[in-house]
This record gives sequence, structure tokens and C-alpha cells, in this order.
Amino acid sequence: MSKLREKYKKEAVAEMKKQFGFKNDWQVPRIEKIVINSGIGKFANDNALVKEVADSLTTIAGQKTVLTDSKSSIAGFKIRKGLKIGVKATLRGKRMWDFLEKLIGAAIPRIRDFQGIKETAVDKGGNLNIGIKEHMVFPEIMPENVKRTISLQVTVVTTGKKRAESLALFKFLKFPIKSAS
Repeated sequence: MSKLREKYKKEAVAEMKKQFGFKNDWQVPRIEKIVINSGIGKFANDNALVKEVADSLTTIAGQKTVLTDSKSSIAGFKIRKGLKIGVKATLRGKRMWDFLEKLIGAAIPRIRDFQGIKETAVDKGGNLNIGIKEHMVFPEIMPENVKRTISLQVTVVTTGKKRAESLALFKFLKFPIKSAS
């Protein structure tokens, strides 16, 4: 079991119950899943680049990625319904906790000029959204093998009902969240 999951089970649940007055363990917000995605809009027609993006995300996530389709047509972006526009991976269980440890312990500290995650990155539903400009901050990616740098989004979905509960959970799990001042 990962250290972060151990910390959640042994310390975070008890602390959150005390802080928010939850009656049982199941009321405490928990991390449900993590969605990692990247858009391929500019080079959707170039199969080699799409494959490179998919392979990079597969390496980062530790599981196979899925190509996502456009749900509607948008003339301004030259997007038609059904066009491949992104690559995503949804992590749950052990892979999710392993990815979180890698994100917090290795990837985020390697981001250039990183000042911390703003509290506004947590939405009112309690989910954390992090944008990463360069996928090369992940230790699995070898910079000498990268032809094109891609950006990606990491969404951490929680069962929290309120923003404050999820924000407290993220801070307790040592996410580098910077307090609004």
C-alpha cells in the first residue's frame, strides 16, 4: 500500500472527522479518481504526433490511454462532431495512489518557477484541476527522446460535498497548495 494511502487511512480520516464533525469514516471526503488528459487539436491529422502524445500519456499514467472525440461541431476551431481531439487516462485504486505520490513527490517539484497550487484550483464540487505546461517534469519521460513538448491537465476527483472539505483533504495530503493572501 502506498505511503499516501496509508497517511489518508490512518491520519487524514481521523483528523477530518475531528475538524468537520463527521460521524463516521464514509462521510470523510476521499479521492475517487484521477483523470489525465491532453488536447491534440493542432496536430490531430498527424498520426505520428498523436501516437507520440498517446505513448507519453501512457508512460506517465501507467495504463493505456483513450482517444476522445468531439461531442459537437465548433466552426471557429475547425472541429467537427466525432473528430479526435484529445487523449485521456482515468486512474483508480492503486495506480491512482501511485500516480499521486509521483505527482506530489517528483513531478510538481520539477516544475520551473513553481509557486504552489492556488486555492482557486479547487472547484465548488471539491475537485482539484492542475495544468502542467511540460510533460517532461515526470521522471519517466526522457527529454532526449521527446520530439514535441505537450501540456496536460490533471483532475483529482473527490467525493467531497463542499470546497472547504476537499481543500482541507488536499492540504492534509501535502499537496503544495498556497494559501490565498
